[in-house]
Amino acid sequence: MTLDNHREAFIPYPRQDIIKLCLADGGLDQASTVAFQSFCEILTAFYHFQFHGTLETIKENYRVFDPNAEVQLLYEPSLSEYEQMGINLIQTFKSTLEKANYYPISETTIHQALNDRSLINLKTDVDFDDFEQVLCYYRGDIDQSIKVKKFFFWETDKTVDILERLVLLIQFKGKGHFQAKEKQKRRKRGKTEQTFVPGKMYAYFYKNIPKLDMDLLFPNVQTSMTLRDQLMLAVPAVGAAIPVLLKALPNVLILVAAILFTLNAGSALDSIDVEEEQIRNIMPVLVATLTFVIALGGFAAKQYSQYKNKKIKFQKDVTDTLFFKNLANNASVFQMMVDMAEEEECKEIILVYYHLLTSPAPLTPVELDSKIEAWMAEKTGSIINFDIHGPLHNLQNLRGLTGERKTEQPLLEYDEQGHCCVLPLQEASEVLDYLWDNAFRYS
Repeated sequence: MTLDNHREAFIPYPRQDIIKLCLADGGLDQASTVAFQSFCEILTAFYHFQFHGTLETIKENYRVFDPNAEVQLLYEPSLSEYEQMGINLIQTFKSTLEKANYYPISETTIHQALNDRSLINLKTDVDFDDFEQVLCYYRGDIDQSIKVKKFFFWETDKTVDILERLVLLIQFKGKGHFQAKEKQKRRKRGKTEQTFVPGKMYAYFYKNIPKLDMDLLFPNVQTSMTLRDQLMLAVPAVGAAIPVLLKALPNVLILVAAILFTLNAGSALDSIDVEEEQIRNIMPVLVATLTFVIALGGFAAKQYSQYKNKKIKFQKDVTDTLFFKNLANNASVFQMMVDMAEEEECKEIILVYYHLLTSPAPLTPVELDSKIEAWMAEKTGSIINFDIHGPLHNLQNLRGLTGERKTEQPLLEYDEQGHCCVLPLQEASEVLDYLWDNAFRYS
C-alpha cells in the first residue's frame, strides 16, 4: 500500500461492476468463468450474513443511546451494562468504519476548525466539555477551487480542503453536567434552550464538508458575528445616530429644562438657552418628548432590523451546510456504514482472489498490491491506494473442509518465500459452502 495523501483505499465502483471487470479481463476460461461467478455469489452471501450480525450488534447496543427511539425497553440495563453497551457500540462502529475505508480525524484538526476562519463568515464556539466522547471519520480528502466574495461585490478564487464524506458520532454527558451548567448560565444571562438529550449518542453522515466548517456540524455550536460584521453594523449606526441626535437636540433641551423647572433648579436652568414660556406651556414639552422618543425608537428599530436580517442570513448559511449536505442521521448512519463496509470487503477479496488465481507467477503481498493498483488504473483510470492487508487477512480466516480432507483449509496460505497461495476455484467454493452450511450449529 503506497502512502499518498491524494490516493485512498476506497474502490469507487459497485461490486457487480468489479466482478464484470474481472470476467472481461480474459484471465479465466469458460468453465472457470462460471465457477468464479458462483464463488463471488456465495462469498457475497456469506459476508452479507456476517455483516448482518455486525448490524445487529450495533442496534442492540445503540438502543439505550438512541435519542429517537420509538420502542420502550422492558428491561433497563444496570450502570455496568450501560457502560459496556457504550464500549461495545464504539468498538464495533470503529471497526466498521475502518472496513469501509474511512479514516479517523484527529482532535487537533477538529480544534483547528474552531480557531481558523470558516468559509461561512461566522464566529463559532463549541464546548467540548459537553461531550462524553467524540468519534469523527472521513473518506476522501480533496482540494477544490471555489469562488468567495471579497470586499462586497468582488469575487476571488480560493482553494478549499474538502472532506467528501464525513461521519460524526457524539455522546453527550449526563443530566448532572448540564444541570450544573444551566445554573451558571442563569446567573449570567438567563436560561438557554437545549436541543439535545443528555447522555444520548448522535450520529451524522455528511458529504463535501470543508475542513474549516467542521465546527458547524456539532449540535451545541454557538455562532456569533465576527468583529468585521460587528463594525459594519456599529460604524453606520454611529454615523446615522449623529444627525438624529442633532435634529432632536432642541427638543431634548426643552425636555431637560422642563425637568429642571419642575425640580426648582434655577441656577442650572439659566445655563440652558430655553425660554421660560416654552417650559410653562406643556404642549411644546410633550411634543419635544414625543418627537425625541419617536426619533430614537425609529433609529433603534432600524438598527435592530439590520441585525436580525444579518442573523437570518447567518442561519441560512448554516442551514445550507447542515441540511443540503446531510446524508443520514442516528440509526440510519449505522445501517449505511455497515452496508458500505460489506461492499468494500467483498470488492477487495474478489480483486485479491482473482489476481492470485490468474497470476502466471507467485506474488508477495507487496507485488500483489502494486499489481492490483496498476490493473485498476489501466482498466478504470482510477488511482487507488489499495489496502492489501485487510483482504489477505480475511482470506486466511475463511477456512473449512474441502472434498475428502478432514482438516480445515484456509482460502489463502503463504509459502516459505512469502508468496500468497490461494485454493483453486472448486475447493474455494467448497470452503465457502462449508462455512455457509455451518453458520448455525444447532446439533
